[in-house]
Amino acid sequence: MKIQPLGDYVVVRPLEAEEKTKGGIVLPDTAKEKPQQGEVIAVGKGKLLENGNIQPPEVKVGDKILYGKYSGTEFNTKDGEEFLIIKEEDILAIIK
Repeated sequence: MKIQPLGDYVVVRPLEAEEKTKGGIVLPDTAKEKPQQGEVIAVGKGKLLENGNIQPPEVKVGDKILYGKYSGTEFNTKDGEEFLIIKEEDILAIIK
């Protein structure tokens, strides 16, 4: 599925939630934390500034990012793959 976000939106594939705790306890699906890390799949053209210029996004396809816990809108493809569309300003950091 191809998707092109508009403006300063970014499409993210959330990373999988941890299956085990550091102590080795296996977590059931209901106890897993919602992931706050993901991989950038697509980016928009950038933010439209008041003077009419477009500020290009700081992130690029393939970047691993950290985003706010309740950021964005989730959606699933027909194949069951989960994605998130968020504004670039909701991205907290790029993981290097």
